[in-house]
Amino acid sequence: MSSSLKITVSVLAALAALACLRSVHFASSEHSSLGVGVAVRQAAAVSSPRCAQMPARGRFNAALRGLGKQQQQQSSSLGQYHSQYHNHHQTSAARWVSSWASARDVRVNAEIAPAIIIGGGRVGQALKEMGSGGDVILGRNDPFPENAPAGPIFVATRNDALDGVIEKVPASRREDLVFMQNGYLQEYLNKKGLPDATQVLVYFAVAKLGEKPTDGITDMNPEGLTAANGKWAQAAADRFHNAGLSCKVLDKTQFERAMFEKLIWISSFMLVGARHPGATVGDVESKHTQEVSDLIEELAKAVPGVDFAPQVSERLCAYARSVAHFPTAVKEFEWRNGFFNKLSVDSYMSGNKVDPCPIHSAYLAEIGQGTPLPA
Repeated sequence: MSSSLKITVSVLAALAALACLRSVHFASSEHSSLGVGVAVRQAAAVSSPRCAQMPARGRFNAALRGLGKQQQQQSSSLGQYHSQYHNHHQTSAARWVSSWASARDVRVNAEIAPAIIIGGGRVGQALKEMGSGGDVILGRNDPFPENAPAGPIFVATRNDALDGVIEKVPASRREDLVFMQNGYLQEYLNKKGLPDATQVLVYFAVAKLGEKPTDGITDMNPEGLTAANGKWAQAAADRFHNAGLSCKVLDKTQFERAMFEKLIWISSFMLVGARHPGATVGDVESKHTQEVSDLIEELAKAVPGVDFAPQVSERLCAYARSVAHFPTAVKEFEWRNGFFNKLSVDSYMSGNKVDPCPIHSAYLAEIGQGTPLPA
């Protein structure tokens, strides 16, 4: 980003932040100190270590959302925010605003290189809207264009379409593929000769075709959860940042850990939901908390060679609260719960007769899914 644009963005961010602080502070003379408490609370949150890798624009948007929400709640929470003010008065708004001046990943109408987008559904169309023009959208059955632009090739299709997508992309361009599917893809990509292909863990949601995405920001991960790894990871992050969405670029080890957490999330919440017909993700999180937490902890321990940070179940339940309206169903078994079912079958059949995922196996048997273990 040029120096002039950096300065412009920093100044705008500072002015907007100060305006929000002023609005909260002077919203009511009766609650003036409350307003400062709200502002300081948000400044402290945005300055926390968890926000260190958050895109600057995403950090700012998260702060604004928090300020607005807290302001609406001020009349019923006066004592709480007075306490927040006295506890955090050393964390000033100036410290928060100053972090913007040094941010280097802000994107405001940045020029995004053209890409090929395979899949014209909700996510595919959203990807196009994030760009600067010049993108080419292909249906899953459309031929690969001879004059295709150089750059990333985003694959926004279901998992069952991947064979056909890879087959139609020229061998010389397959290293440019960017896979955005749910589930465990690495073994499949290895078999396809694409072990280092770019992958994106998508935590933003597009409710309807043409609607703007909603970012996957939670109370435990205010910096956002979407992450990417591989050749075109930064290009993907730039595109998301251009739409005000978060995205972290991770190394291989970090990405593997994040990928398995997402796999555990979708495998556990969908499976527990399937045991309770009609349950939404929010129902699973709020009504069957212990059930899903026990399953999460079991699956996390079963993943070989990966050490997860503490509070896995708490983090995944926090994400569940952000998508509480999502329905639950066990789908795309091969890519999701199938990973853990295979761990159980392989371990049991190896001769040690020990199932690393007994809860998972019992729940699968209950709903008639997966390969059952021998009696």
